[in-house]
Amino acid sequence: MSESTPAAEAADATPHRYTAALAADIEARWQDFWDEQGTYAAEAEPESDRAARFIMDMFPYPSGAGLHVGHPLGYIATDVFARHQRMTGKNVLHTLGFDAFGLPAEQHAVATGEHPRITTEAAIANMKSQLRRLGLGHDKRRSFATIEPEYYRWTQWIFLQIFNSWYDEEQDRARPIDTLIEKFAGGAKATPDGRPWADLSEAERADVLSGYRLAYASDSPVNWCPGLGTVLANEEVTADGRSERGNFPVFKSNLRQWMMRITAYADRLLDDLDALDWPEAIKLQQRNWIGRSEGARVDFPIDGEKITVFTTRQDTLWGATYMVLAPEHPLVEKFVPAAWPEGTHEVWTGGHATPAEAVAAYRAQAAAKSDVERQAEAKDKTGVFTGEFAVNPVNGERIPVFIADYVLMGYGTGAIMAVPAHDSRDFAFARAFELPMRCVVEPSDGRGTDPSAWDDSFNSYDAKIVNSASDSISLDGLTVPEAKVKITEWLTEQGIGAGTVNFRLRDWLFSRQRYWGEPFPIVYDEQGVAHALPESMLPLELPEVEDYSPRTFDPDDADTVPETPLSRNQDWVNVTLDLGDGPKPYRRETNTMPNWAGSCWYELRYLDPHNSERLVAPELERYWMGPTEAKPHGGVDLYVGGAEHAVLHLLYARFWSKVLFDLGYVSSVEPFHKLFNQGMIQAFVYRDSRGFPVPAAEAVEEADGTFTYEGQPVRRELGKMGKSLKNAVTPEAMCAEYGADTLRLYEMAMGPLDVSRPWDTRAVVGQYRLLQRLWRNVVDEATGAVVVVDEEPDEATLRVMHKAIDGVSGDMAGLRFNTAIAKVTELNNHVVKLDRVPRVVAETLVRLIAPLAPHVAEELWHRLGHTTTVVYEAFPVADPAYVVDESVTCVVQIKGKVRARLEVSPAIGADELEKAALADPAIVAALGDAEIRKVIVRAPKLVNIVV
Repeated sequence: MSESTPAAEAADATPHRYTAALAADIEARWQDFWDEQGTYAAEAEPESDRAARFIMDMFPYPSGAGLHVGHPLGYIATDVFARHQRMTGKNVLHTLGFDAFGLPAEQHAVATGEHPRITTEAAIANMKSQLRRLGLGHDKRRSFATIEPEYYRWTQWIFLQIFNSWYDEEQDRARPIDTLIEKFAGGAKATPDGRPWADLSEAERADVLSGYRLAYASDSPVNWCPGLGTVLANEEVTADGRSERGNFPVFKSNLRQWMMRITAYADRLLDDLDALDWPEAIKLQQRNWIGRSEGARVDFPIDGEKITVFTTRQDTLWGATYMVLAPEHPLVEKFVPAAWPEGTHEVWTGGHATPAEAVAAYRAQAAAKSDVERQAEAKDKTGVFTGEFAVNPVNGERIPVFIADYVLMGYGTGAIMAVPAHDSRDFAFARAFELPMRCVVEPSDGRGTDPSAWDDSFNSYDAKIVNSASDSISLDGLTVPEAKVKITEWLTEQGIGAGTVNFRLRDWLFSRQRYWGEPFPIVYDEQGVAHALPESMLPLELPEVEDYSPRTFDPDDADTVPETPLSRNQDWVNVTLDLGDGPKPYRRETNTMPNWAGSCWYELRYLDPHNSERLVAPELERYWMGPTEAKPHGGVDLYVGGAEHAVLHLLYARFWSKVLFDLGYVSSVEPFHKLFNQGMIQAFVYRDSRGFPVPAAEAVEEADGTFTYEGQPVRRELGKMGKSLKNAVTPEAMCAEYGADTLRLYEMAMGPLDVSRPWDTRAVVGQYRLLQRLWRNVVDEATGAVVVVDEEPDEATLRVMHKAIDGVSGDMAGLRFNTAIAKVTELNNHVVKLDRVPRVVAETLVRLIAPLAPHVAEELWHRLGHTTTVVYEAFPVADPAYVVDESVTCVVQIKGKVRARLEVSPAIGADELEKAALADPAIVAALGDAEIRKVIVRAPKLVNIVV
């Protein structure tokens, strides 16, 4: 027989020790129990007398690569918070679904021919398994994926509500499109060309309504990538104007696309931020994205047309010496003359023989650049003269009109009045094209008023206006604010402009030329008029197609147009339908919705996930999300996710929520009341001499602090965690080595939740030992017997326990889980030193740690003799009498030096403390015969004696 090892002997001596194997057994048993009992099912009845708490994570995308330990950080945090809220008596709704439409699954389908649903459902199953291993307390009855027809039926339904609505500025809300038709039909609102509504054809009426609908199709400038065969969002285009995927050139092209008129809500989206409990940095990003600015609209006549500009510096109109249009501006093609005007500067023509050639060449050049490139501060300004002149309305001067790529069609009106003396970009352009400059804002830095002698423009709001007078108006001598008011009034009186508000926010591009997305519930008749499918025809499900790839083209051919995968299934595209006026042929929309669509409203589906009759029952929505004094706009009580979604997802979801509110479907104006952005778990990356990552787990730290891999030096840097960087650590590996509760504790103990922090596998053992010590405080490792005693704790233990309760309670409510763990650890360490563990202390410890380490807490709770789950046990409440210190240390100083320390009551008064300090033998001896000039008392902790 072989000799037993010391480790084996230790295991024989402590067969009931808390180990990874025991943790695995405990965790699996309690996860099964929770599932079988429906422990985490939220009460569905809105009449519940318990306060509702709706806690959400941002929608996860189920990646085929699975999770690493960085992914669950937010999920564990919301789980801890939800568990604490349950233990404080709240009715908690906490669940998790899957944002399952997306480009990765489609890319896999394109590469392999495998249906994206197959890979997506496999990824969901894997992610569910990984998350279950962590013991997350989700109400699984409420989970869903956006790819389920039962779900996207309602996404399509919401789209139709938006399509069938318009924004009534008089009532400042969305209203059904029928109310607008009534206004046109009854003559309360004039049609654009003044003809009676009855005289318009169906196509003409549809075109008029399209100008008002909150969802509409239009020819819009988009990022067209022929090499991928699809339109791309701005976020999918690199700074050098190429596709993130494939590195193909991307062009600006006008294509028919579905849009959402989010701009109608710009003011409300901006104003309602004030009432939200969001990080100020996120609010600022939203405010900047919306970009509200006050200024004036000004019309510049040109060849029978007019160029309208928006400017925030209408006070500088006399300084406008030329104009610039975006290359895509629709007026460009209307007024380009056949030949260059006499006297045209050679530098203005770009070397082309005619204006038409120059404009065509420059537009092609600009189309090959991204918006980021065009907006970049480049040293060399480019542009070309159109051959036409506009008239400056304040002085009648004819000023040349250029096109240049630093002006974007998507911002303002796509046209600017250029005031080179007082705008840096205009100044650089004017210098490059030898254009005149006129000073109209008097410099205060001594440079004089001749811009030809300046090195750059002069920009100021705190100056006087000069050189700005005509026969009918003068701004000379006014301050900038005074001048802006006066010129705006004059422009309005003359009918050539008006004060107005502009927004940086653009309407939302809502089309994708892909397969794996929600189909639009729209069909077109033979005249091309769009018709909404009736609700009875929803959901419109994705059809089968033979090829998931968008048709690709010559990457450099900007004149091509997309061909979508859906368009290849002609049996699905061409249909005969009866939409209320008899069977007719129609053609389906073959674009799909973007992946943002499903995540714009998913919080509502969590409330009523199996309702097939309506979006959500009103009473359920009011109960879980309705406005209260604490959350005046309503919404989810806590929403946790990454700061990378600061703008788009949150802005889009807020827009949909406001439309649904206006139409009376929900009571909450906002979807998410409180937002918390968790940090990122980072990991060390080890790179060899070529810069390639090597397996992090196999890198060795040498004695001198350097690192090697297989004997060769490598450099270490902190970066993201992922398989490509060979530094990913899986939750399964940590659970196998330590248990899920240890992993949960470590992730919460690493630092403040909103701060990024580096992963260190070696540090995980600290939380493992905490659980082992907790286990030993309750269970005898040799026998498995419970070792607590039914005795009252001594006063010192009571003080430590109630201080821990008080501190942990505050930390839990404030999402400060790292400091909560520190306080639990302090109490646990105190208990370790006791000869006998009182039951009340052990049970308090178990309840305190239950939200953080639910499996071991559940096991110990039952071993302590309880038959009910710890999940709904009351969280401990501190006794204030034990929270206050029995005594505090008071420092007594003479001339700033500590001469004595007194143990005094925390409630001691200043006079009593002064007497005690002066009577202390050490102070009496230190003072001797010195005369006391002053005694400064800061009860109860400081007495300073001045002699």
